[in-house]
Amino acid sequence: MSRLHDGGLESITFGPDGLVPVVVQDRTTGEVLMVAFTTREMVVKTIESGQAWFWSRSRNEPWHKGATSGNYLNVIEIRRNCEENSLLYLADPVGPTCHTGAVSCFYRTLDGQGVVSSKPWSENADIRPGSLPWVHAIIEERKRAKPEGSYVAELLARGVDRIAKKVGEEAAEVIIAAKNRSHEELSNEMADLWFHTLVLLADAGMSPADVEAVLARRHK
Repeated sequence: MSRLHDGGLESITFGPDGLVPVVVQDRTTGEVLMVAFTTREMVVKTIESGQAWFWSRSRNEPWHKGATSGNYLNVIEIRRNCEENSLLYLADPVGPTCHTGAVSCFYRTLDGQGVVSSKPWSENADIRPGSLPWVHAIIEERKRAKPEGSYVAELLARGVDRIAKKVGEEAAEVIIAAKNRSHEELSNEMADLWFHTLVLLADAGMSPADVEAVLARRHK
Protein backbone atom coordinates (compact mmCIF):
# COMPACT_ATOMS: atom_id res chain seq x y z
CA MET A 1 0.00 0.00 0.00
CA SER A 2 1.43 3.37 -1.00
CA ARG A 3 2.52 5.51 1.94
CA LEU A 4 3.84 8.60 0.18
CA HIS A 5 3.31 11.97 1.82
CA ASP A 6 5.36 15.04 2.64
CA GLY A 7 4.41 15.29 6.32
CA GLY A 8 7.94 15.33 7.85
CA LEU A 9 9.84 16.69 4.88
CA GLU A 10 10.37 20.02 6.64
CA SER A 11 12.38 18.26 9.36
CA ILE A 12 14.93 16.85 6.89
CA THR A 13 18.31 18.59 7.03
CA PHE A 14 19.54 19.16 3.49
CA GLY A 15 23.24 19.86 2.99
CA PRO A 16 24.76 23.23 2.02
CA ASP A 17 24.36 22.13 -1.60
CA GLY A 18 20.69 21.39 -1.02
CA LEU A 19 21.18 17.63 -1.27
CA VAL A 20 20.58 14.58 0.92
CA PRO A 21 21.55 10.97 0.19
CA VAL A 22 18.81 8.50 -0.69
CA VAL A 23 19.10 4.73 -0.26
CA VAL A 24 16.74 2.75 -2.50
CA GLN A 25 15.64 -0.68 -1.31
CA ASP A 26 13.50 -3.28 -3.07
CA ARG A 27 10.49 -3.49 -0.78
CA THR A 28 9.79 -7.11 -1.78
CA THR A 29 13.25 -8.67 -1.53
CA GLY A 30 14.88 -6.19 0.87
CA GLU A 31 17.88 -5.82 -1.44
CA VAL A 32 19.60 -2.43 -1.53
CA LEU A 33 19.39 -1.28 -5.14
CA MET A 34 21.25 2.02 -5.31
CA VAL A 35 22.27 5.22 -3.55
CA ALA A 36 21.71 8.66 -5.04
CA PHE A 37 21.22 12.26 -4.00
CA THR A 38 18.07 14.31 -4.07
CA THR A 39 16.73 17.78 -3.35
CA ARG A 40 13.59 18.87 -1.57
CA GLU A 41 11.96 19.60 -4.92
CA MET A 42 12.84 16.14 -6.26
CA VAL A 43 11.37 14.49 -3.16
CA VAL A 44 8.13 16.35 -3.81
CA LYS A 45 8.19 15.19 -7.46
CA THR A 46 8.72 11.63 -6.24
CA ILE A 47 5.72 11.90 -3.92
CA GLU A 48 3.54 13.45 -6.62
CA SER A 49 4.50 11.01 -9.39
CA GLY A 50 5.06 7.83 -7.39
CA GLN A 51 8.37 7.32 -9.21
CA ALA A 52 11.90 8.06 -8.06
CA TRP A 53 13.37 11.45 -8.93
CA PHE A 54 16.92 12.35 -7.94
CA TRP A 55 19.41 15.14 -8.55
CA SER A 56 22.26 14.29 -10.91
CA ARG A 57 25.43 15.83 -9.49
CA SER A 58 27.41 15.09 -12.65
CA ARG A 59 24.88 16.76 -14.96
CA ASN A 60 23.60 19.23 -12.36
CA GLU A 61 19.98 18.60 -13.30
CA PRO A 62 16.90 16.62 -12.23
CA TRP A 63 17.11 12.87 -12.87
CA HIS A 64 13.96 10.82 -13.43
CA LYS A 65 15.20 7.26 -12.90
CA GLY A 66 14.14 5.11 -15.84
CA ALA A 67 13.12 7.94 -18.17
CA THR A 68 15.71 6.79 -20.70
CA SER A 69 16.06 3.07 -19.96
CA GLY A 70 12.48 2.30 -18.96
CA ASN A 71 13.80 0.81 -15.70
CA TYR A 72 11.68 2.89 -13.34
CA LEU A 73 11.56 2.75 -9.57
CA ASN A 74 7.96 2.89 -8.32
CA VAL A 75 8.33 4.32 -4.82
CA ILE A 76 5.87 2.91 -2.29
CA GLU A 77 7.16 4.41 0.95
CA ILE A 78 9.69 7.04 2.04
CA ARG A 79 11.46 6.81 5.38
CA ARG A 80 13.86 9.16 7.15
CA ASN A 81 16.76 8.20 9.40
CA CYS A 82 17.09 9.04 13.10
CA GLU A 83 19.29 12.09 12.44
CA GLU A 84 16.93 13.26 9.69
CA ASN A 85 19.72 13.81 7.18
CA SER A 86 19.08 10.94 4.75
CA LEU A 87 16.14 9.11 3.18
CA LEU A 88 15.15 5.55 2.35
CA TYR A 89 12.93 4.79 -0.62
CA LEU A 90 11.12 1.44 -0.55
CA ALA A 91 10.41 0.72 -4.19
CA ASP A 92 9.12 -1.77 -6.71
CA PRO A 93 11.71 -1.79 -9.52
CA VAL A 94 10.67 -2.19 -13.14
CA GLY A 95 13.70 -3.86 -14.70
CA PRO A 96 17.29 -3.79 -13.45
CA THR A 97 18.32 -0.79 -11.39
CA CYS A 98 21.99 -0.71 -12.38
CA HIS A 99 23.01 0.62 -15.80
CA THR A 100 25.13 -2.54 -16.22
CA GLY A 101 22.00 -4.69 -16.24
CA ALA A 102 22.53 -5.96 -12.70
CA VAL A 103 19.63 -6.01 -10.27
CA SER A 104 21.51 -3.77 -7.83
CA CYS A 105 24.33 -1.27 -8.25
CA PHE A 106 26.01 -3.10 -5.35
CA TYR A 107 26.98 -6.22 -7.28
CA ARG A 108 30.68 -6.22 -6.31
CA THR A 109 32.47 -6.67 -3.01
CA LEU A 110 35.78 -5.35 -1.77
CA ASP A 111 38.28 -8.16 -1.30
CA GLY A 112 41.90 -8.84 -2.06
CA GLN A 113 41.32 -8.68 -5.81
CA GLY A 114 38.64 -6.03 -5.64
CA VAL A 115 36.24 -7.55 -8.16
CA VAL A 116 33.54 -10.17 -7.76
CA SER A 117 30.94 -11.45 -10.22
CA SER A 118 27.66 -9.64 -10.75
CA LYS A 119 24.17 -11.08 -11.06
CA PRO A 120 22.11 -9.81 -14.01
CA TRP A 121 18.44 -9.00 -13.61
CA SER A 122 17.39 -12.01 -15.66
CA GLU A 123 19.20 -14.40 -13.32
CA ASN A 124 17.85 -13.01 -10.07
CA ALA A 125 15.78 -15.68 -8.32
CA ASP A 126 13.30 -13.23 -6.78
CA ILE A 127 12.65 -10.67 -9.50
CA ARG A 128 13.39 -12.50 -12.72
CA PRO A 129 11.03 -11.91 -15.66
CA GLY A 130 7.83 -13.86 -15.08
CA SER A 131 8.13 -13.87 -11.29
CA LEU A 132 5.30 -12.46 -9.19
CA PRO A 133 7.26 -9.35 -8.05
CA TRP A 134 8.19 -8.69 -11.69
CA VAL A 135 4.58 -8.92 -12.87
CA HIS A 136 3.44 -6.83 -9.89
CA ALA A 137 5.90 -4.06 -10.80
CA ILE A 138 4.56 -3.94 -14.35
CA ILE A 139 0.96 -3.81 -13.10
CA GLU A 140 1.87 -0.94 -10.75
CA GLU A 141 3.44 0.93 -13.66
CA ARG A 142 0.29 0.48 -15.77
CA LYS A 143 -1.79 1.61 -12.79
CA ARG A 144 0.29 4.77 -12.48
CA ALA A 145 0.70 5.68 -16.15
CA LYS A 146 -2.69 4.49 -17.46
CA PRO A 147 -1.38 4.05 -21.02
CA GLU A 148 -3.99 4.00 -23.78
CA GLY A 149 -4.93 0.47 -24.81
CA SER A 150 -3.57 -1.12 -21.64
CA TYR A 151 -5.66 -4.09 -20.49
CA VAL A 152 -4.47 -3.59 -16.90
CA ALA A 153 -5.34 0.10 -16.86
CA GLU A 154 -8.78 -0.64 -18.34
CA LEU A 155 -9.44 -3.43 -15.84
CA LEU A 156 -8.42 -1.24 -12.90
CA ALA A 157 -10.64 1.57 -14.18
CA ARG A 158 -13.65 -0.77 -14.13
CA GLY A 159 -13.20 -1.39 -10.42
CA VAL A 160 -13.04 -4.20 -7.92
CA ASP A 161 -16.28 -5.90 -8.99
CA ARG A 162 -15.03 -6.49 -12.53
CA ILE A 163 -11.59 -7.58 -11.35
CA ALA A 164 -13.06 -9.97 -8.79
CA LYS A 165 -15.34 -11.42 -11.47
CA LYS A 166 -12.30 -12.10 -13.66
CA VAL A 167 -10.56 -13.83 -10.76
CA GLY A 168 -13.60 -16.05 -10.31
CA GLU A 169 -13.74 -16.87 -14.02
CA GLU A 170 -10.05 -17.74 -14.13
CA ALA A 171 -10.35 -19.89 -11.00
CA ALA A 172 -13.06 -21.92 -12.73
CA GLU A 173 -10.79 -22.36 -15.76
CA VAL A 174 -8.02 -23.62 -13.48
CA ILE A 175 -10.34 -26.24 -12.01
CA ILE A 176 -11.33 -27.44 -15.48
CA ALA A 177 -7.69 -27.58 -16.60
CA ALA A 178 -6.72 -29.56 -13.51
CA LYS A 179 -9.46 -32.10 -14.17
CA ASN A 180 -8.30 -32.39 -17.80
CA ARG A 181 -4.85 -33.44 -16.52
CA SER A 182 -3.08 -31.25 -19.07
CA HIS A 183 0.12 -29.64 -17.80
CA GLU A 184 0.17 -27.05 -20.58
CA GLU A 185 -3.46 -26.10 -20.11
CA LEU A 186 -3.08 -25.92 -16.34
CA SER A 187 0.04 -23.74 -16.60
CA ASN A 188 -1.71 -21.31 -18.94
CA GLU A 189 -4.87 -21.08 -16.86
CA MET A 190 -2.91 -20.74 -13.62
CA ALA A 191 -0.90 -17.90 -15.17
CA ASP A 192 -4.16 -16.11 -15.98
CA LEU A 193 -5.41 -16.65 -12.43
CA TRP A 194 -2.21 -15.41 -10.81
CA PHE A 195 -2.13 -12.38 -13.10
CA HIS A 196 -5.67 -11.33 -12.24
CA THR A 197 -5.14 -11.89 -8.51
CA LEU A 198 -2.12 -9.57 -8.76
CA VAL A 199 -4.33 -6.96 -10.43
CA LEU A 200 -6.80 -7.41 -7.57
CA LEU A 201 -3.99 -6.83 -5.06
CA ALA A 202 -2.85 -3.72 -6.93
CA ASP A 203 -6.41 -2.36 -6.89
CA ALA A 204 -6.39 -2.79 -3.10
CA GLY A 205 -3.02 -1.04 -2.79
CA MET A 206 -1.29 -4.30 -1.87
CA SER A 207 1.56 -6.38 -3.28
CA PRO A 208 2.77 -10.01 -3.21
CA ALA A 209 4.87 -9.02 -0.19
CA ASP A 210 1.69 -8.56 1.87
CA VAL A 211 0.63 -12.13 1.09
CA GLU A 212 4.13 -13.47 1.67
CA ALA A 213 4.11 -11.90 5.14
CA VAL A 214 0.93 -13.82 6.02
CA LEU A 215 2.38 -17.09 4.73
CA ALA A 216 5.55 -16.50 6.73
CA ARG A 217 3.55 -15.98 9.92
CA ARG A 218 1.63 -19.20 9.29
CA HIS A 219 4.80 -21.24 8.89
CA LYS A 220 5.79 -23.07 12.07
